[in-house]
Amino acid sequence: MSHKKHADRSHKGHAGVVREGKRAQFTAERPKTASGTTQILVIVIAALVGVTAYLVTSGLDDRPAALSASAGQSVIRTVSDDGGGAVSLPLSELTGKAAFYKYTTSSGRDVRFFAMKSSDGVYRAALDSCDVCFEAKKGYHQEGDDMVCNKCGNHFHSAQINEVRGGCNPVGLERTVSGDRLVIKSAELERGVEYF
Repeated sequence: MSHKKHADRSHKGHAGVVREGKRAQFTAERPKTASGTTQILVIVIAALVGVTAYLVTSGLDDRPAALSASAGQSVIRTVSDDGGGAVSLPLSELTGKAAFYKYTTSSGRDVRFFAMKSSDGVYRAALDSCDVCFEAKKGYHQEGDDMVCNKCGNHFHSAQINEVRGGCNPVGLERTVSGDRLVIKSAELERGVEYF
């Protein structure tokens, strides 16, 4: 056998061995790739579950203040015009704890507000909304002597309601005391619809 034929045969033999080696290597690596793909798939699924859970739970915080009573502060009382162009609230309902109300406007929209007797003995009333956070529709809840914005967490002392305006302060409502009633003009509540 010639030297060239021997070299060709050994080259072909060597190439076959290399091919077989590569084939074995590819076959051996395949399960690792499948395992890697499985791990990546598990990570992606876990991430999707995490994101979904976050969106669902954060979405709960975006619900309309379920009318400020969401913080467990009070029940919402529905009120309407007393026939004289005003809403009249019994003073006996107004203590140091804010009472929350819902008034339905002539356009059929609900306007939420609260009233209370603040720590300085003054009867106060404000929309359950402010100039800054009103779009979130979360309103306020009470902590001690403060009304607290459910959106940003800012605190407002009850004696400042109707006194300090703008920003995240509750939007004050004009009101008067008449006998044993706190009276708020219906027109005042009708104007408040822009916050809801």
